[in-house]
Amino acid sequence: MRNKAVFLDRDGVINEDYGFVHRIEDFFIYPEVFPALKKLQEAGFKLLIVTNQSGIAVGYYTEEDFKKVTDYMLSVFKKEGIKIDKVYYCPHHPEGVVPEYTIKCDCRKPESGMIRQGIKEFNIDPSKSFLIGDKENDIKAAHKEGIKAALVKTGQGLKYVDNTEADFVGENILDVVENFILKEKTAKL
Repeated sequence: MRNKAVFLDRDGVINEDYGFVHRIEDFFIYPEVFPALKKLQEAGFKLLIVTNQSGIAVGYYTEEDFKKVTDYMLSVFKKEGIKIDKVYYCPHHPEGVVPEYTIKCDCRKPESGMIRQGIKEFNIDPSKSFLIGDKENDIKAAHKEGIKAALVKTGQGLKYVDNTEADFVGENILDVVENFILKEKTAKL
């Protein structure tokens, strides 16, 4: 039996996006994320974060900085009874300044390497899975793997609303969960 998952972009979906968020004191989780993730968890979805972190490649912050914020985020979720199954991140950018991260990779969205890795590692059925993102690159990455994708208007989402290939556009993550993902799930039963 294959699992179902919701792949989540981080900045702009889970937390406020100020551009290159890399310090705990600047990491603010949207309040609607908690009930949204609880509903997904209760519905049996694996929760996988897939986030481009080009700030590492361009030298704005280190991989260690990213990991500190990630540990903080996971601890906040744990206190709320939410388990994130895995955080995938891409530290690369083709125009970076840190040599080991300055590459064209297959994990940086709109490429789908992080999603593909999650599908393989957690035995995910793409036809029963979803992605929530705030950029068109998120949507394209999901569609490459046959996953339905929703665009949120939080973060940078408003830039893409008028010209998106998303299967659903929601005000925020909770709107997407209640009016798209959970409705799709019940429609299939």
